[in-house]
Amino acid sequence: MTPTLHVEPPSAPEIVALIDALDAYQKPLYPPESHHGIDLDALSRPEVVFVVARDAGRTAIGCGAVVVGPDAGELKRMFVQPDARGRGVGAALLAALEQYAITRGCRVLRLETGVRQPEALALYARHGYRARGPFGDYVEDPNSVFMEKALRAGASS
Repeated sequence: MTPTLHVEPPSAPEIVALIDALDAYQKPLYPPESHHGIDLDALSRPEVVFVVARDAGRTAIGCGAVVVGPDAGELKRMFVQPDARGRGVGAALLAALEQYAITRGCRVLRLETGVRQPEALALYARHGYRARGPFGDYVEDPNSVFMEKALRAGASS
């Protein structure tokens, strides 16, 4: 299944429901102090590219964002609906976000994800992300895994 990918505003009701599904998935896995998502207002800022994956019926099945900063970009809100996993949707989202980051001048992408999300950890590792320590405002957290990848113009995941 090859999803179609679109830059879309995160405030549309269908997208809000997708982000709510992500929160419902993650909240039982971690204590509140280990939740590092960003809200809809932050996802709508100019330095953020928010991408939605849609299936053949145009249903939103996944999403992700890249926040491009002065030194590096950060992946946020990566999520694929459970019934759409294992079909390349996450990889397609990741590749698209990396390309958007490159076009905005980003040369390094970083992320924080949870230790109880083996599918996400495996996806990032398969696509060249490597473990690193906390960055930005993050602090050491036994529930967090921090990763990064150097980006090259013209390269794909």
